[in-house]
Amino acid sequence: MQEKFLESIFKEHQNAQGCPSPDSIISFYEALLGFIFPDYGNEKICDKAKLESRYLELKNEWHNLLEKRCKSLQKKYPGEEEVLFNDLVKIKSALEIDISAIYEGDPAAKSRLEVVKTYPGFKAIAAYRIAHCIYNAGYVLIARIISEHAHSKTGVDIHPAAKIGNNFCIDHGTGIVIGETTDIGNYVKIYQGVTLGATSVRKENASLKRHPTIGNHVVIYANATILGGKTVIGDHCIIGGNSWITKSLEPHSRLYYDSENKHLHKSNVK
Repeated sequence: MQEKFLESIFKEHQNAQGCPSPDSIISFYEALLGFIFPDYGNEKICDKAKLESRYLELKNEWHNLLEKRCKSLQKKYPGEEEVLFNDLVKIKSALEIDISAIYEGDPAAKSRLEVVKTYPGFKAIAAYRIAHCIYNAGYVLIARIISEHAHSKTGVDIHPAAKIGNNFCIDHGTGIVIGETTDIGNYVKIYQGVTLGATSVRKENASLKRHPTIGNHVVIYANATILGGKTVIGDHCIIGGNSWITKSLEPHSRLYYDSENKHLHKSNVK
């Protein structure tokens, strides 16, 4: 019995793909984020030449990760290796705006430094922005490892394929789920426990848009659940806590759960 078990495990080891380990990917991600945000990492570089050298080291580390990944799948390079480092300026710029959105949106935040060092919202969004770029470059597994690392650290689960606009604010964050085909506009604020999910988990629907579209200037309060690929939340909507939504909302709508009468109440924000 034990011999057969070990033999089957041995075969699995022989056939296992030699992908980069999750630890090596996470180590690279944390180093990269610390490089573009020194207040996040432990390394402060005070010499320009050393900064340039560290930049090249990170690029080489990225190349090595991709070389392992592509060889393990027996594929040629997809030709998108440079995308991540070419997009670092855009990624950092977007995250600076997200930091401002979090700082300005939370009275408890005393400084941008506090947001970068301590806020799970920043950590989750940073992982998303970097993983989203990697995902779009074709390195899906690497992107998923980064997003799941952030999930384990922050309690925020953002699929790297989701599309999220600028000025994104996550307040508290624990328990947030943002599905693969979610579209989120600009100036959106989401509180803890929010789910942007699908109404069906059938595998045959994998290629369809299964998750909602959230417009611009939308606030979604704690534990609200919004489901379905055809569900569109219009611009300037406010979604109250504990709401359950499977139908679209017009722009400037306010929806909240009336606990006294036990039903959802809709009104106009204007």
